[in-house]
Amino acid sequence: MVERGTAHADSTRAPATPERTPVPPFDLVIFGASGDLALRKLYPAMAHRDSEGVLPPESRIIAIVHQARHMQDLPPQIVARLAKEGLSPETIDRFMRRITILQADANDAASFTGLADALGSSPHVRAFYLSTAPDLFVPICRNLAAHGLLEGDARLILEKPIGRDLASAMAINDAVAAVIPENRTYRIDHYLGKETVQNLLVLRFANTLFERSWSSRDIDHVQITVAETVGLEARAGYYDKVGALRDMVQNHVLQLLCLFASEPPNQLEADAVRDEKLRVLRALRPITGADVARASVRGQYAQGSIEGQAVPGYTDELGRASDTETFVALRCEVDTWRWAGVPFYLRTGKRLGLRSSEIVVVFKPVPHSIFAGVAQEALAPNRLVLRLQPNDGLQLHMMMKVPGSGRLKLVPRTLDLRYDTAFDFRTPDAYERLLTDVIRGDQTLFMRRDEVEAAWAWIDPIIQGWSDFNTRPLRYPAGSWGPSHSIGLIERDGRSWVDPEDA
Repeated sequence: MVERGTAHADSTRAPATPERTPVPPFDLVIFGASGDLALRKLYPAMAHRDSEGVLPPESRIIAIVHQARHMQDLPPQIVARLAKEGLSPETIDRFMRRITILQADANDAASFTGLADALGSSPHVRAFYLSTAPDLFVPICRNLAAHGLLEGDARLILEKPIGRDLASAMAINDAVAAVIPENRTYRIDHYLGKETVQNLLVLRFANTLFERSWSSRDIDHVQITVAETVGLEARAGYYDKVGALRDMVQNHVLQLLCLFASEPPNQLEADAVRDEKLRVLRALRPITGADVARASVRGQYAQGSIEGQAVPGYTDELGRASDTETFVALRCEVDTWRWAGVPFYLRTGKRLGLRSSEIVVVFKPVPHSIFAGVAQEALAPNRLVLRLQPNDGLQLHMMMKVPGSGRLKLVPRTLDLRYDTAFDFRTPDAYERLLTDVIRGDQTLFMRRDEVEAAWAWIDPIIQGWSDFNTRPLRYPAGSWGPSHSIGLIERDGRSWVDPEDA
């Protein structure tokens, strides 16, 4: 384990304070309001914003449920979740008074009458969050439009994934575009709301030190890891139809790559940022045909142990045989002047050794070591680690001299700057930022239609290659870092994975 030094915020400056600018009055309508995402993320996000005084008193949350029984079951479930978040009873009680629960069937236009009546002619910002399966996006949009609910300044929020391939994504986007314009459509990827992801823009474009080194001149390679320790949980029906490539790489992982590899936008404005991300997606070298076998690894977890507890394999949890992948590793390249010759290694999976999401930037070694034959230890290349979760922050690994007057000794040490030590207030969840951005009308951290379709255009040939060459997932024990073939993927290039640390 590499020892660390701790970087503290500059005590000579006034202490930083969290951003708590109130948003305009709004009506937030949540479809899929009794689902896992709404309970774990959406209600807590809005309740935290409420506790900080960001939400105007007159703002409302209208929860749309499919089954009548959820109208009674949902309130105590929300209360229990908010209590688990550590919110006070007074805060929870105030927040619950904002919530109205209505029943509607996504495929029944008549059932939207109650929603139309509840919204009435309110002048508030109106936002519709579709926290549902993608096959319900189109009927919900059409029924909202039929009742005139998408007129004026209404906003539509679409939860990922947008489709399951390029054709289905285009069909959804076409249907959505028929009822609401692109500048009022918010395709949400919660990774873009994470503090470290946003800080990536600041790190690069507000610090000359890093931006001048951000290219093939100084960077040897880049690793992006999104690791989960959980298995299927309650998502078996959904997950087995999509797998890790569609569920994680097409959106989360590629969005991280885009922000990392993009050129500087001319200003911090939604389309300027998204134009640069789109250029990265279009510059990704296609992985097709026989190259799929060389540049990708599929895996599926078998039984093993997580944190000392035995856990079943994927097919045991699912209750039947399946060739759905729970792990993917890819080697890809961005064919631009800046990144020519720099490999990007991507991996994501379930039931891995640690829950962690991070970008590791491995810099090139010094061209000539003047310490050869003097220092006792070989020089380790500098590494910059951008950790998204847990313990969000930045770590810079470098060489230092051990104090003393004896023989020169060099050791690797780490400058560690984390949000929980640099700032003395709670780091907001990604959905807190993204939901309030929708209400404010800021699309910077949301995916544009052409981004989504360009990502699918790159992903589809990989899926086709797996099918053409009958590439079945390789088994890996739960609690490991994936199939051994993923190690071979990077070691063929003379490099090694940097596994996340339990820090």
